[in-house]
Amino acid sequence: MKKNLLIAILLLTFTIPTIVSAHCEIPCGIYADKMRIDMIKEHITTIEKSMNQIIELEKSDPINYNQLVRWITNKEHHANLIQEIVTQYFLTQRIKLIDESDNKVLWKYQTELSILHKMLVYAMKTKQTTDLKHCEKLNELIDDFYNIYFTEEQNSHHHTN
Repeated sequence: MKKNLLIAILLLTFTIPTIVSAHCEIPCGIYADKMRIDMIKEHITTIEKSMNQIIELEKSDPINYNQLVRWITNKEHHANLIQEIVTQYFLTQRIKLIDESDNKVLWKYQTELSILHKMLVYAMKTKQTTDLKHCEKLNELIDDFYNIYFTEEQNSHHHTN
């Protein structure tokens, strides 16, 4: 009975549509790239805390299904927010299309796209499990992205046109 109740609660929780707000696509010209990086890092930390709470709650007897569902929902929400920042902010607005004849620019472009794609996949994996190695991988990827995205000379991004 408890297992069926948990399944029903989880199904309801994850089938209710979530409202997400994207950065404007006017373009508004108001960008805070470093803030978005910090937000992603905060979301990863929240996912990691949620995973740890889920792992602990699963060990309790009796299991507090209300709290368990809340932490699962929290984990899912923050993974969705990472995916939203990656797609709606970086991929659609900040990573500009390039002239593919310039190999240096092409390498940077392809590397940024590759890292962002991996972030989307690992954010998805955090929804599927409580395996903390997915959070570790997300942290590595956001650091890699930061180092590629920003120039070393100015610590600013070149794709601002």
